[in-house]
Amino acid sequence: MATSANPLKDFLDRAGEAVMVEVVGVAGSTPRETGAYMLVARDVVHGTIGGGHLEYIAIDKAREMLRWPFAGSAPVELDLALGPEIGQCCGGRVRIAFRPVGHALAARLVDQAEAQDSRMPHVYLFGGGHVGNAMARTLALLPVRVTIVETRASALEDIPVGVASALTPVPEAVVREASTGAAFVILTHDHALDFLIAAEALKCGAAAYIGMIGSKTKRATFRSWFLKSGGGTEAGFRRLVSPIGGDAVKDKRPAVIAALAAAEVMAALDMWERQSALQPATL
Repeated sequence: MATSANPLKDFLDRAGEAVMVEVVGVAGSTPRETGAYMLVARDVVHGTIGGGHLEYIAIDKAREMLRWPFAGSAPVELDLALGPEIGQCCGGRVRIAFRPVGHALAARLVDQAEAQDSRMPHVYLFGGGHVGNAMARTLALLPVRVTIVETRASALEDIPVGVASALTPVPEAVVREASTGAAFVILTHDHALDFLIAAEALKCGAAAYIGMIGSKTKRATFRSWFLKSGGGTEAGFRRLVSPIGGDAVKDKRPAVIAALAAAEVMAALDMWERQSALQPATL
C-alpha cells in the first residue's frame, strides 16, 4: 500500500493546526481499540476512531477546541457510552483524549507510522495482467507492502501509486529473496512460468500464503508435474491455494477475483502473525 507514513506526512504538511483524537480507554463492545486515533484540522480529517456518531461528536469537539487558545493546555477527555443517547448500539464505552498536534507530537506520530510500515507483511504479485493489476489496486488500500513481479516491462506501465515493481527475467528468484511471512500470489501470462514460481514458493517453508490462479484442472496438472519433475512433496503441495479466492462466488471478472483473493491473503497473513506470536522466543 502507499505507506501509512506518507499520507500522514501529507496531512501534517497541509493541515495547519490540528487536534489528535485518541481512544485511551474502552470497555465492552467498541468500534476501535485503545490507541486508535485520528487527526482533525479545520477542513480535513486523517484517520478514524470508528465512524458513526461517536466520530462526529469527536470531530465537532476537536474543531471547537481549534477555536480555543488550546496549544499549551492539557489534554481534554470525553467519556461516552455507545448507546441510544448518541445513536449507536455497540453497547460499550469509550474514553477519548484530545490534544493539540505540536511539532514534537507530529514527529512522534510520523516515527511510529514509519515503524509500523517497516513491519507490514509483503505481498508479491507475480504477473501484472488484468487480475494482477486489480489485486494490486485492492491490496494498495490495505496494510501490506505490495510488489508486482513481471518479465514484461509493458505490464508495469499502469500500476497503482504506492505499489512497487520488479522487472526480472527470473521471477522465481524473487521468492528466494523474500522476507519471512510473505505472501505469494501467482498469476502470470504463462502456465509454465506459474509452475516454476509455485514450485519455488512451495519449497520455502517461511511463506504465509502461496496461491496460484487457475482451474481445478490446472491444479491437478501442476500437482502431477510438481511431484514427478518439480522436486516437490505431497505435504508441500497441500500448502498451495488454487484456484485463488475460493469457489463460493462464480464471477470471474478480474475485480471480483481480486477482492476475494485479497481477503484470502489477509486472512492467511493474520493467521501467520497469530501463530508467530505463539512461538517461543529463541535465545
